[in-house]
Amino acid sequence: MTFRFIHSADLHLGRRFGNLPDEARGRLVEARHQIIPRLIRAARDHHARHILVAGDLFDTETPTDTVWQQALAAMGADPEVAWWIIPGNHDSLGAESLWKRFKERAGGNVHLIETAAPIDIAPGVVLLPAPLPRRFPGRDLTEWMAGCETDPRALRIGLAHGAIRDFSEDGQGAEGIIPPDRAQTARLDYLALGDWHGRIAVGHRCWYAGSPERDGFRHPGLGTCNAVTIAGPGAVPEVVAVETGAFTWAEEDLPLLPGQSAAAALGALMPAGPALRRDHLMRFVASGRATLAERAALETLAASVRGDFCHFVLDATGLSLECDATDMDEIDHAGALRLAAESLGAAARDEARPEVERRVAAGALNRLYGYLREDRA
Repeated sequence: MTFRFIHSADLHLGRRFGNLPDEARGRLVEARHQIIPRLIRAARDHHARHILVAGDLFDTETPTDTVWQQALAAMGADPEVAWWIIPGNHDSLGAESLWKRFKERAGGNVHLIETAAPIDIAPGVVLLPAPLPRRFPGRDLTEWMAGCETDPRALRIGLAHGAIRDFSEDGQGAEGIIPPDRAQTARLDYLALGDWHGRIAVGHRCWYAGSPERDGFRHPGLGTCNAVTIAGPGAVPEVVAVETGAFTWAEEDLPLLPGQSAAAALGALMPAGPALRRDHLMRFVASGRATLAERAALETLAASVRGDFCHFVLDATGLSLECDATDMDEIDHAGALRLAAESLGAAARDEARPEVERRVAAGALNRLYGYLREDRA
């Protein structure tokens, strides 16, 4: 037998993106709702009738009625595609009121999984789920899968939400870590994981699909899901990445040297045409050294293209100042302004001073230079 399905996780419906400007925030919120029809389309394109959601369908345990009701309406738009959903750490089973209303309104093709027990989701296919009873369960919820006996002729697919390593400094979350070899120890043909928002292969049979719509610069590119095909028990799964995201997130390093055209270096890293930039969120991190004129040209270009993007950030806090005679002459050849500029330049280059003081001095000199250029223009 051959079984095909879509593996997704971390939809985080209802995320508000409070750290972004209003216009970008509204577009990103709407894009998250469009994830559901995109996943259905991915299922149709890959001849799959099942979508497995490995936790965090919602961003919180208290999404608005609009968010969860519209999610159910979108899932019900194609009743031939079945949804198998486990709660994650953001929307655990502790959200009793949410899940009670969700189940009451769900159509026959939407299945909320509340218990860790095997489920026959298709002929010859058994799902072994690990729903989160609370935000921090404090134990490995996949452990039971190793001791669960099923028909040896059936496929065994695990569905879980959590980390395979401890990302905390104090190791406080170690008791809930999922072993990286869980697919092997539990004799799973595939283990569908959620929690990490980037797409990662833990092994041939264990994957994080990543969020279908990215939500930060930590996981660049477009959001994805996995289209999975398993030819039969014991067969190595065929796993294909399917792009489902509407927005591209990208963070680029911008190392600079004095004499280099900072504006040209920035321009070379941006998408080629303004029409391609509307659905991009980009963050450029400048480093190295630049003269006052180069820094001003960099900021001028950034200001001119900012409106082309959904969101645009130029972080120049790590860019050191290189003052030359030409820069100083543009400020003033002599007098109080020249003395002030030289004093600020010396303070910005004085490595005996604390870093924060050098940055303040450099920022003040940049502003002085910019004000005088604007006034003369």
